[in-house]
Amino acid sequence: MATPKEKFVEALKVLKELQDNGSAAIYTDEISNREYRRILIANGFLKEVSKGWYILSNPSEQDGDSTSWYSSYWHFCAKFLDQKYGADWCLSADQSLLIHSGNWNVPNQLVIRTPYGNNKPTPLPYHTSLFNMKSAVPDDYLIERGIRMYGLQGTLIYCSAAGFAKNPIDARTALSLIRDASEILPVLLDKGHSHIGGRLAGAFRNIKRDKIADQIMDTMKAAGYDVREEDPFNEKLNLDLSLRDSSPFVNRIKLMWQQMREVVINDFPEAPGVPDNHLDYLKNIDEIYLTDAYHSLSIEKYKVTPELIERVSTGQWDNIENEEDRGQKDAMAARGYFQAFQIVKDTITKIIEGANPGIQVDLDHQKWYRELFDPSVAAGILRPSDLAGYRSSQVYIGGSKHLPLGVEDMRDAMPVLFELLEDEKDAAVRAVLGHFIFVFIHPYMDGNGRIARFLMNVMLTSAGYPWTVIPVERRAAYMTVLEQASAEQNISGFSKFIAHLVSEGVKGTPVAHLPGK
Repeated sequence: MATPKEKFVEALKVLKELQDNGSAAIYTDEISNREYRRILIANGFLKEVSKGWYILSNPSEQDGDSTSWYSSYWHFCAKFLDQKYGADWCLSADQSLLIHSGNWNVPNQLVIRTPYGNNKPTPLPYHTSLFNMKSAVPDDYLIERGIRMYGLQGTLIYCSAAGFAKNPIDARTALSLIRDASEILPVLLDKGHSHIGGRLAGAFRNIKRDKIADQIMDTMKAAGYDVREEDPFNEKLNLDLSLRDSSPFVNRIKLMWQQMREVVINDFPEAPGVPDNHLDYLKNIDEIYLTDAYHSLSIEKYKVTPELIERVSTGQWDNIENEEDRGQKDAMAARGYFQAFQIVKDTITKIIEGANPGIQVDLDHQKWYRELFDPSVAAGILRPSDLAGYRSSQVYIGGSKHLPLGVEDMRDAMPVLFELLEDEKDAAVRAVLGHFIFVFIHPYMDGNGRIARFLMNVMLTSAGYPWTVIPVERRAAYMTVLEQASAEQNISGFSKFIAHLVSEGVKGTPVAHLPGK
């Protein structure tokens, strides 16, 4: 008879084979041995999602940690629905709209169409659910990442008016992917969709695609349809969307910026302006270093103390002669933060002396990243290739419904962010939206939060605002408002959060301190 340890090893081998085959969601039949399933669940390698269904999990996850669920959500849904309905299911048109716009955030409820639906929700972890709407599946659906959905044309035609109004960024992004009215007109004409034709004409005119709007109206009228144009959006668009880019994220980020910037402007105190004495201003930034490093590193859950940071910044830390220093991950992070902070100060110096903030950060942010992680490479904790720059694989954010951009979309989106920063005149907008969209894109495997806070402060200092520390004691609130911005496209909470901290700094009463002070 096998010992408990031998059973555990065998169970892990079975799980590894499934994982190597790309499985993040597992059906009971794939691990038919009940004892293996019990062992893997007890040791935190599997979590039960629904009866007979499991997802891979990390044994180090704490109770209530949603990371494994959110990171495996789409794989689970695709596999679960294929198992249940075969090929006879697809997302609703409203849900397909989000995917076509690049929005792979985990929804509270995923609505699917299937002739075998029961019009009832299926509960899933962390207050998510599937709603199985009894309805025919379109003939021209497509499959992406295992998810069956309407094609782009069908999505825009059959998406409800409420879907456009409720998700204006997603809807406008999807509309911007249409190059010519001929992509839409055949279905409108053959199916006699005069009301939908009028709504789409109004939607295209809203995003300044007048040619497509006119073609829809003129062609449908010529075919004898009584078509009346109506705009499904609640406000006009003051932005020219790109016609050249196939990635939805190019226009999506431009739309987010336009929609969110006025919120930030309304929240922020007036910029003080860069003082005439640059040396004194930079000295004040130097003086905030210990407090900033302690809180920024603590937010990322490094175990650092003011004493460790002081030791690193004064050169007492020795990664060559002292084995304990060389092997300490937290010390590596502290040293990297110190080195990066020096380069960030150089960036600020160039900006307050006249350089364009967006252009300068574009030039320098890769240097910040390299300095952050250089000590870990020197100590052998990371590989030299880890300093190469932007990530080359998918990354997930712990506990977040937001799925950062895929690698190719990320590479399309980063230049857009820096163009927006270059063109934006308001420093508060550059600070808040620069931080948010940098984290939204998540271009690095690690360090995104620290670099985003550097970016925020560089933009704040470009207009004379004080360097602003986000206190680790307010980490939960900080993460909550960032999640609202990323997953719900609601920037209000994040904008007010940062504006409050900045206002306190302007008044000379910063809310972040070192422990015991």
